[in-house]
Amino acid sequence: MNPAHSSAPKNSQPSSAEEGSSSHSVAVPPSSFDLWTNFLFRGACQLFAWLTIALLAFIVILLVVKAKPAVEDYGLGLLIGTTWNPNSDPPKYGILPQIWGTLYSSLLALGIAGFFGISIAIYLTQDFLPTWLEWLFKNIIELLAAIPSVVYGLWGIFVVIPFIKPACNWLHESFGWFPLFSTSLIGPGMFPATLVLAIMILPTVTAVSRDALVSVPTKIREAAFGLGATRWEVILKVILPTAGTGIFGALVLGLGRALGETMALAMLVGSSNKLSWSLFSPADTLAALLANNFNEAGEVEVGVLLYAALVLMAITLSVNMAGTALVRRALANLEGTK
Repeated sequence: MNPAHSSAPKNSQPSSAEEGSSSHSVAVPPSSFDLWTNFLFRGACQLFAWLTIALLAFIVILLVVKAKPAVEDYGLGLLIGTTWNPNSDPPKYGILPQIWGTLYSSLLALGIAGFFGISIAIYLTQDFLPTWLEWLFKNIIELLAAIPSVVYGLWGIFVVIPFIKPACNWLHESFGWFPLFSTSLIGPGMFPATLVLAIMILPTVTAVSRDALVSVPTKIREAAFGLGATRWEVILKVILPTAGTGIFGALVLGLGRALGETMALAMLVGSSNKLSWSLFSPADTLAALLANNFNEAGEVEVGVLLYAALVLMAITLSVNMAGTALVRRALANLEGTK
């Protein structure tokens, strides 16, 4: 045999089966229809994004224009005034009690919802429950967000207030010297409004906290167990600190939701224009002020109410933007450690 012939490479031809599999594995260039579909979809997404920004700008500009006379007439005095009397001569307007009521009720509700929301998130993510039961509880918590605000308000009037009234009056009789219990609960007030508001923001706090806890890398948890840590040591000293930024973002987003809540607060807070530390005293919020007074407001009062709406929008937007930024930062940091 000729060595040249034996060392020469064989010019083998691929079989028909190999040709078919090769042709199917090669990427096909996009067609004209694919290109146009992609172009239209990207254009539509950009259009709606810009329309959202334009809508927000339009709302802000409209509020500024309508509220400009009130801003010029009352200035910062509206923010520190404590009297709301449109029937006096001249009319007197001050929204400091409403600003106080908005912040006070929201922070109290956040304290309650934060404790229970983070506890529920831990319970749903740290293998305390079977998978199917965890899924069931998660969906039940999220369904709380679907209940209309007015239903929460009615539930608070007919169920919450009668249920807590005896205990609240006992606290007033026993510890009335303490500022938080200095008045008795007669009807609507800060405490029932806070309880209902805490339930309303509970789904937000729970859902975002759960996402932050789930995003903690598994290897961090396993390493802690490998070093001999107990389950609660891993949860409290490893997982919670790692997910701390995301949990804080959940609290900030819950605060943003609480600040803008309207109908339930208007029905439960009492609409009383006064400053008080007492949990059982009626109070007022900016959102409730707008809901209760806008329909019967005259031209001057409409401008003042829109001024108050600008203040509420500034507070709410600032809180929501801060919360969203914190959540994104937390998730980015956790993904970088995986």
